[in-house]
Amino acid sequence: MPRKKPEPRSESKLLTEAILKGMLDKKANDPVVLDLSKLDQAVCNAFVICDGTSRTQVEAIADAVLSKVKKERGESPWNKEGFENAEWILIDYADVVVHIFQDTRRSFYNLENLWGDAEMSRIESP
Repeated sequence: MPRKKPEPRSESKLLTEAILKGMLDKKANDPVVLDLSKLDQAVCNAFVICDGTSRTQVEAIADAVLSKVKKERGESPWNKEGFENAEWILIDYADVVVHIFQDTRRSFYNLENLWGDAEMSRIESP
């Protein structure tokens, strides 16, 4: 019997898990996953959001995410932005978009409330 092709949602979940591992490796603050898959207006399946306390930590988190996703999933982002000033780095994997903020920028943009219709999961550090 032929193997069933994985559903896109499960691929997004595996990608999200790799992203979170990269974030947690660099002690990201308050990582959350917003599940956008059930929202009509959403452009992707999920946002993964976290913050760091400095430019250096934000850059380290972003580098760890890129490395972990490449190693575990073999994927490169479609686009990445914000490395110039590292106040808000966005890494776009099409189905999952990563937002890494400096802590003051995260509270200013408040994406969790902007996408309040999405199901939100807070991730605890191990």
